[in-house]
Amino acid sequence: MDRTTPLSSTPSNTNPNPNTNPKIENVAQTAHKVVDTVADKTTAQVDRLSSTAHRAVDKTAGAATQAAGWASTLPDQAMEVQSRLTESVCTSIRARPIATVAGALVVGYLLGRIARL
Repeated sequence: MDRTTPLSSTPSNTNPNPNTNPKIENVAQTAHKVVDTVADKTTAQVDRLSSTAHRAVDKTAGAATQAAGWASTLPDQAMEVQSRLTESVCTSIRARPIATVAGALVVGYLLGRIARL
């Protein structure tokens, strides 16, 4: 991770206190390097997870768009089926009008009897 501002006001390569042990200074510098390394790796992981999440959202949006497109065709298909069924029934009634009326009377009578029970 690039740090543009140092954490302390003194440069890290000079010893701020001449009484400080060089070993302690080395440990401190090593700790800073470890923190920077961990921060870099964490940033990379977050970037990967973020891109994975974005891809998942994009795929979900694509699937939703396809589903919406398919669903928008359903009313047209239903109207087409209704139109074909209506035309078929009209053709059948025109072909045998007496049989159709007799059948309707029988169905009406049976439904009336069932409704009384």
